[in-house]
Formats: sequence, C-alpha cells, structure tokens
Amino acid sequence: MMEEAREGSLSVSAQTIRVTEAVRDGDALTFIVISQKLSGSGEYHVARTHEDFQWLQQCLFSQEVVPGILGVIFPPLPAKPQLNAPTKVLKQLGFLAMGEDWRMYCMALETYLQQVAAHTTLSKNKCLENFLTSSEPPGRQRVRKGIFNRLSQAMEGMRKEGHKDVDDFFQTERDNNLTLTGCSKSATERFIDVVLTEQKLAVACGHFSTALHLCVEQEEDSAVLAFSKICVKLSEVIDSIKRNFESVAENNLSTLGLGLDLESRCQEAEKMDELKVAAEKEFDHVSGVAKQEIARFHSTRVELLRQALILWCEKQLETARDTSFRYSEHLQAFKGLGE
Repeated sequence: MMEEAREGSLSVSAQTIRVTEAVRDGDALTFIVISQKLSGSGEYHVARTHEDFQWLQQCLFSQEVVPGILGVIFPPLPAKPQLNAPTKVLKQLGFLAMGEDWRMYCMALETYLQQVAAHTTLSKNKCLENFLTSSEPPGRQRVRKGIFNRLSQAMEGMRKEGHKDVDDFFQTERDNNLTLTGCSKSATERFIDVVLTEQKLAVACGHFSTALHLCVEQEEDSAVLAFSKICVKLSEVIDSIKRNFESVAENNLSTLGLGLDLESRCQEAEKMDELKVAAEKEFDHVSGVAKQEIARFHSTRVELLRQALILWCEKQLETARDTSFRYSEHLQAFKGLGE
C-alpha cells in the first residue's frame, strides 16, 4: 500500500511486465499486457493496441507531463505492425514480422515497456501507470509534439550542413552512433538472410521427407521390402533434419535476432543532438543528464545484446545435443536393418 501511495511511483514491478499474446481483431492486433502488483499478489491484465503504445510514447515526449526530460534517450517503440501487408512493408519490421502469431513483436513491445518502467525519469509519468493498470483504453487524443517535432526537422538540416558539435563528448558520441547504426543495420539484414535460408531448408527437407514415402511399396518381394524400409527410415532422418532447421531458425529469431533488432532501434533512438541545441540556456543541465543517460544507455544496450548472444548459444547447444541424440538413434536403426 505504501508503494502505491508514493508519489511518482509505479504500482507494478517493471520486471514482471509481460506482453503475452497478440489477438487479431479484423485487420488490427490487440496486445495483452500483464504486470504484477507491488502490493498484494494480484495482477493487472489490460488490452492495448499499437495506437495505445503510440499514445504512451507521445505522452513520454511531452515536457508538460514529465518535467526535466531534456537529454533523456527514449526507449525505441517498434514500428506499427500490419496484417496482410506487402512484402516491402513487412521487410521494414525485419525480425519482428517473422515467426508465428507475432510472438517476436510481442517480445519487442515487452522489452519496450520494461525499459520505460525501469527508467528513473520516465517511470514517473502518470500516463505509464494508466497504460499498465487501467481496464479502459487510454486517451488517444493527439498529443502536441511541440518543440521535439520542430527540432527533429532542424537537426536534419544541421546534418546536411555537416554541423559539428561544440562539445567534443557529443561529437564523438555522434560519430560513434553513425558508425554503429550502419553496422547494426547491416548485421540485422545479414542475420535475417541466415534465418530465411534456414526456413527454406526446413521446407525443402519437409518436401524431400514426404517424397521418400512415395517410394514405399507394399509387396512381399524381399528386395522391395528392404528398399521400402530404407526409404521410411531415411524419411525419418530427413524429417529430423527439417525439425532441426526449424528449431535453429526459431532460436535465432527469439535470441540474437530480437537482440539485433533492438540494438538497431536503440542506435536510432540515441540520435538526440537536437535536444541539446534546443536547450541552449540549460546547456550544462542537459549535458549532465545526457552524459548520464548515454552511460546508462550503453550499459543497458550491451547487457541486452549480451543476453541475446548467451541465449542464442545456449539454444544452439541444446538443439545440437537433441539433434545428435536423434541422429544416433537413426544410425542404430540403420545398423539394425542390416541385421
């Protein structure tokens, strides 16, 4: 009860926030968000659309709602999902549009909410509390973009002019961000190609496994029976290879794939030079906040990518062990055919 009464504090634990599923409603998706209450043992269950997430992001941008946000790097909100969208549109979502039932996208939204809720400044926004706990849809009125929208346009003009920052710290950070943005985008595109290839190989193995069953004949001739047994067993082996490719592709999506997607969006979110230009009168304050934010941002970003890499390796090892065990069984079965 004390936690709920404390001004500016969330009534839920950031670590317990989950986006469990995406429910299709016509041509739109509704996401189920669950979070654990800090007091008691209950949970909040709310249904939110992507427009609700956009409303929350706009509220976070608003200076009137949360004072002192100049210099803050906002967690990146994934682009809006679209059902039955053309390939070009889905390609922009990358890993988030792959997999089944938009599970990757749910995981990305979950990470976004956890990052906002764990942020010492953004978590004080009352809109976040309303978004996570209210059974009613949050207000979707147009939030005034104000200075942020104007400064974003100004910043683009500054980039075209090759403007150099007066603070070496920010100029170095900008240069690093530009390099890392390109590297993140390239790595994400290459890894998407890897996953797509694994999925295509799985489909091809499925067709091959089915085709082998067509060679099976029900005759009493010993040679025909022996050939049929080999075809059946080989079909099982190919089917195991198919399942292995599917597992590896799924593991890649949910671990390193999701990590690379978040890394790419985080690099885009760090392009924050316009904030410092806008707050020239508060330069010292903004610079101090931004330096702390960058340090925190790098620590969080690296940790998330590290976790994705660890999960990727663990899943790869687990899948390899399972596949090795199945192949050993198939090998023994083949040896038994000779006997």
